[in-house]
Amino acid sequence: MSGARLLVVDDEQINLEIIAEYLEGQGFDLTLVQDGEQALRLLTEGRSFDAVILDRMMPGLDGLEVLRRIRHDQRLRVIPVVMQTAATGHEQVAEALRLGAYYYLTKPYHRDALVAVVNSALDMVRRRLDLAREIEQYRGLLVLLDEGQFRVRTLREAHALAAGLSTLAVDPASAALGLVELLINAIEHGNLGIDFYDKAGLLAADRWEQEVEARLALPENADKYVHTSVRREDRRLRICIRDCGPGFDWRRFVELDASRALHPNGRGIVVARHVSFRTLQFNDRGNEVVVTLNTIL
Repeated sequence: MSGARLLVVDDEQINLEIIAEYLEGQGFDLTLVQDGEQALRLLTEGRSFDAVILDRMMPGLDGLEVLRRIRHDQRLRVIPVVMQTAATGHEQVAEALRLGAYYYLTKPYHRDALVAVVNSALDMVRRRLDLAREIEQYRGLLVLLDEGQFRVRTLREAHALAAGLSTLAVDPASAALGLVELLINAIEHGNLGIDFYDKAGLLAADRWEQEVEARLALPENADKYVHTSVRREDRRLRICIRDCGPGFDWRRFVELDASRALHPNGRGIVVARHVSFRTLQFNDRGNEVVVTLNTIL
């Protein structure tokens, strides 16, 4: 995401210099600060940032408190935060994850790890912006929907359906982000068999979308669709998403545990569960998920 604005917060000048060196040549616009108070002032006084790289342990206002305040601010809570720290204990990592640091780096880390995690965070920003534009295109199209059946096969169709259905939600942006994550999960994992580790490698090689397109073109995948049923229930929308795959161990992915915190992928279901919907429940096999959200009518 060329030109992305990143706020980097670390009380050690040498660490700021290392991060700036690691990200040099990536096209990012970096703002470097050495304490949490200054970071919050920049965030709350109108400066616009696409992501925050935040040190956990700082004197005064530490990283966890900065993260907590970001997540409690309606305007700031959508900004992805990459937490970086020397604290590697499971409970310490889990605490940051509970507060919403879906991206986590433990010091010392390599340049490639930082770039991969930052790009993953910015990819979420990019998807949110793309969906926001699509939501405006579809606004009003499904306002009279009472019950419906849809099927999608491609990433493009997943984005279109997510944008269309989200126009019925009280919070369209959050609903769209969660829906597209679940629909893409059903396409890539369920229908095409791209698992967590496959995707991590494909993202690292910048080949994920090409691999999805290649597998969609295979004859054995020609008739595989993700089926989505929608029903209005009072002022809520019930959405059921079902793929053609054998299922997966969804229990490992409804929370972002410490073992996956250092990977750039594997956050979609966590975001959907905690940010997008009132409820989210998979069937036992994991090839069907039902979510509910509040509607505007």
